[in-house]
Amino acid sequence: MHRSMWTYAWDIRDLGFDRVIDELRDRAGVNSVSLATSYHAGRFVQPRSPVRKAYFPEDGTIYFHPTPSRWDGVAVRPKVAEVIAQGGDVLRDLVRRRDAGGLKVCCWTVCLHNTRLGLLHPGVTTRNAFGDPNYYSLCPSNPDARAYVCALVEDVTHAYRPDMVELESPSFMGFAHEFHHEKDGVGLTAEDDFFLSLCFCESCRARAGAAGVDVEAARRLVAQWIVEACERETPQPRFPEFPGSGLDSFRQFPALYEYLLWRTEPVTSLIAEMKARAHADTRVVLIDVANGWLGGCDLEAIGKVCDGAILCVYGRSPDECAATLAQGKAALGNEKFLGAGLRVFPHDVTGAEGLRRQADACMKAGAKGLNFYNYGLVPAPRLDWIGRI
Repeated sequence: MHRSMWTYAWDIRDLGFDRVIDELRDRAGVNSVSLATSYHAGRFVQPRSPVRKAYFPEDGTIYFHPTPSRWDGVAVRPKVAEVIAQGGDVLRDLVRRRDAGGLKVCCWTVCLHNTRLGLLHPGVTTRNAFGDPNYYSLCPSNPDARAYVCALVEDVTHAYRPDMVELESPSFMGFAHEFHHEKDGVGLTAEDDFFLSLCFCESCRARAGAAGVDVEAARRLVAQWIVEACERETPQPRFPEFPGSGLDSFRQFPALYEYLLWRTEPVTSLIAEMKARAHADTRVVLIDVANGWLGGCDLEAIGKVCDGAILCVYGRSPDECAATLAQGKAALGNEKFLGAGLRVFPHDVTGAEGLRRQADACMKAGAKGLNFYNYGLVPAPRLDWIGRI
């Protein structure tokens, strides 16, 4: 079975390759390492680093050396993180060790979640029904944003030949996504957050309009509902069953319903293009969550254009894990890769036994792989929890 652990280049630099590989292989018992090769900003507690106890990575940078010729004509360009530019090519070293009999190498690739690039290129970001930009979210409909992520996947797979590329955020992002010091005095409901996340940028309007969708009618309705939410004295949902009721909540509003159905097209076609441009030796899979449809992910359609998916079941009960993986298997089919993402954080799992029960439930439901989050963020004893599975 495929067993991998998500990690960062700075963890490997701080702890050293030999220690990291030994702990992953011999203590956690994994056979692969999933290195963040494109990532966003954050603040991370570093429990085992001998260098620091907190780390603030650069926003929206990549952790490999790009091939200049593959970026000819691409308007949105990547920036190499200083930890790589100054400290050396971690991904290249991992691939060399793999080729000498070491762990498999996966490239954990954040696609459209990129505030640095959104601020530099506001024209490629998603925009709500009022035209306000979401700087942290590049739009999957925008040609320049699509060209950027396709070049990213093409470059890293042809230059490094990883075993797998794991695509995070190749879709529309939610409105509430831990942006710096977010403020909400309204008390946005789940539906309000969804409405504010719907993109009506020029690219989406043109693409959906070409598909026969009445985009302007959908936009006007969404804008009206957002205004009404902002005028209420206290939060009050219009659709109390949402998101459990899914898109059926909006079936009685034809223009909006058609627009919401259409949102899967730019996401699916973008993933298909990334897969087509990736090296043939590298599998391309989606990292998704149970409610991935909120961001325009249609798992059944996506499974037809790439190699499968990793479904994150953080903090879920074993029964919930099993249900999510069973649904994923039904959508993808038996031939495709189906992985489960498990987070080894105290609020997500009750000790080693709780993690084992989650993993067992996922495997019984059809998971062909397990990914664990995250090597550098958890104390060393929790690696033993993974090793017991």
